[in-house]
Amino acid sequence: MPNSIISIKNLYKSFGSHHVLRDFSMNLEEGENVVIMGKSGSGKSVMIKCLVGLESYDAGTIDIMGKNINNLSEDEWDDLRTEVGFLFQGSALYDSMTVRENLEFPLRRHTKKFGEIEDTTPYVMEALENVGLGHTTELMPNELSGGMKRRIALARTLILKPRIILYDEPTTGLDPITSKEILILIKSIQSKYKTSSIIITHDVDCARFISNRMILLIDGKNYAEGTYEELSQQKDPNIKAFFKM
Repeated sequence: MPNSIISIKNLYKSFGSHHVLRDFSMNLEEGENVVIMGKSGSGKSVMIKCLVGLESYDAGTIDIMGKNINNLSEDEWDDLRTEVGFLFQGSALYDSMTVRENLEFPLRRHTKKFGEIEDTTPYVMEALENVGLGHTTELMPNELSGGMKRRIALARTLILKPRIILYDEPTTGLDPITSKEILILIKSIQSKYKTSSIIITHDVDCARFISNRMILLIDGKNYAEGTYEELSQQKDPNIKAFFKM
């Protein structure tokens, strides 16, 4: 039987009187890609930020690799974050750093996992070659296209060899051809590194291509889950609304 690498139970999160997550629960199993879909403002990105400690939550539990994140010290959080990669929606590259320096930054920060690295070149080149951009080491972010920035951000995530990768709208703002290239890359990374991933998206084509399983986030809850084929055939109008072309 597969093992849950992430378990979220009865999660609640509000901003004042605005209730974003209401009793949300889900599991992520080893080696699978789970797509979470919801309307804009439904709480998808808030849930991801709760997972990595960027947002606090009001009630519920989040376990990552068997650890309750509420009980972690700062040092334990630092250790855990080397195992959980986060691809931000806007790529979040440092504008003042070259591509090489952007990729070196997490290596320098997480010396406990990697030790003091005198020569980062092998790590940087492996990560860049994984995303097909080995020639970009000395370029600045403003010299990159949107699709290249997304790939570099993914390379920066991969350089720490995480077991889990969280993707926040990985194809937003990209043209259809570049979006497909990013999704192919995500699938190849899952296959090569056996990563477990949560992908936040509102793009049904992305969900169809990338997901092993889907979760529909409606009214702050896990309203329905299943494969793309299972959910796309449901008669429930709330579910059908996600699959209208």
